[in-house]
Amino acid sequence: MEIAVEGINWLEGQISVPGDKSISHRAIILGAISQGETKVHNFLMAQDCQSTLECMLALGAKIEIANQSLIKIKGVGLNGLKKPHSTLDVGNSGTTIRLLTGLLSGQNFNTKITGDDSIRKRPMKRIIQPLSLMGAKISGENNNRFAPLSIEGRNLNFIEYTLPVASAQVKSALLIAGLYATGGVKVIEPQICRDHTERMLDLMQADIQILSSKIQVSGRKQLKGVELFIPGDISSAAYFLAAASARKGFNLLIKDVGVNPTRIGIIEVLKKMGANINILDYLMMSNEPRADIRIEGADLVGIKINRDMIGMLIDELPLIAVLATQARGKTIISDAQELRIKETDRIKAIVEELKKMGALIKEKEDGFEVVGPSKLRGAICHSYHDHRMAMSLAIAALYASGKTIIKDAECINISYPEFFNTLTKLIK
Repeated sequence: MEIAVEGINWLEGQISVPGDKSISHRAIILGAISQGETKVHNFLMAQDCQSTLECMLALGAKIEIANQSLIKIKGVGLNGLKKPHSTLDVGNSGTTIRLLTGLLSGQNFNTKITGDDSIRKRPMKRIIQPLSLMGAKISGENNNRFAPLSIEGRNLNFIEYTLPVASAQVKSALLIAGLYATGGVKVIEPQICRDHTERMLDLMQADIQILSSKIQVSGRKQLKGVELFIPGDISSAAYFLAAASARKGFNLLIKDVGVNPTRIGIIEVLKKMGANINILDYLMMSNEPRADIRIEGADLVGIKINRDMIGMLIDELPLIAVLATQARGKTIISDAQELRIKETDRIKAIVEELKKMGALIKEKEDGFEVVGPSKLRGAICHSYHDHRMAMSLAIAALYASGKTIIKDAECINISYPEFFNTLTKLIK
């Protein structure tokens, strides 16, 4: 599918964004292995989260889709899952395969799990290695580097593990495996990354202790079902914040967005670039903070982003490259090698596509440099079948003269099926 986006002169309005993708994944998994009922409000009905839902159904979870905004999960407890009849397929979801590998390592049955072409190219050794230290037996393709993965359920043991890179997926896989381990697990994270798993485990009455960068979960304690209200996804809101931020006169209010401290890197970056952004009506619900966000267009300036902030905004870095084309001066992104092993090599991809549009952008091994402001022009761009690339290029197209064609834009359904409908409401 191709989408055409034209440059705009005005953007104003009020919107809401869909439920948080990261929280939706975890709600299905942890709700299914809890005791009692978990009601999940504002679940994200996008392809990635549906992949998690379908995998958990195949494992014997009891899940009812009450309506488009409510899912009811009748928990089967820690030991109530069953061997699936066939290989689990996670589609394009890296979160699903990594979190489920942690879950499946502690079961009393064997499982095979795979995904699409992109998933089969993404590194799995980063979860296989620490899970193996816990006693898991996992084998993969090419010397255990890639999916499909064969997982032999085992009794797991306690480990203390320091994450070599900031990865919420690896951390969460270990914490979930720790629920099944004798003595649990302790994870040390030298750099901050999203903490939705810890928050949800605490909400579900797990025996969890968090002390600075150390998270410890005790094993074999049953979780309790809860009523869970998922906030809007800050990673989805980020595209609209970017759309409104770089031109005076643009004005936007986004309602009920998650403002978890480990996820607001995009807000901190916008503030450093000079954006006029305000957090309104802050509220804590289901152990997650949420608020309304208002942003008004301003003259932006280039900044430097390095290791200290990367873990808080890894998904938004291609979008920040777009913003940097509209900012005065140089923006430098460093220590972001993780971008090369996402759905595509996002460093290479965003540099190539923005160059087509006239941006002054240079690729680095661990990021990129952008000099702005640039007068972008419409071009034929490729999404690389990567939802975040497609949405980032759509925002670039708003600031460009003429028409931009984005190829393979259907990949946006992975995380935000209503993205273009929402965008259209703001620019009419």
